Amino acid sequence: MRLCISLLLVTLALCCYKANAIVCPSLLNELANFLLGNDKLHKILLESYGAPPEAVAAKVEVKKCVDQISLGHRLRLSEILAKIVLDCS
Repeated sequence: MRLCISLLLVTLALCCYKANAIVCPSLLNELANFLLGNDKLHKILLESYGAPPEAVAAKVEVKKCVDQISLGHRLRLSEILAKIVLDCS
């Protein structure tokens, strides 16, 4: 459960650092893929940004931890993410 809270706080920080911020669609795509996608697609997405291999490997490792969160909790996090985006846009 602690990972869920940390993930939510990081999402809030990235998406709503200003009250009138517009969330980058690419960031939303990456966050949704991070929560609900599979490892292979997430790795391909990260590599498309030209990220260093070490950074991609580290993010994939974190994704493996997130994948251990129950699907219900990950879906709830994605719903919260959607509400954050609507409030910040």
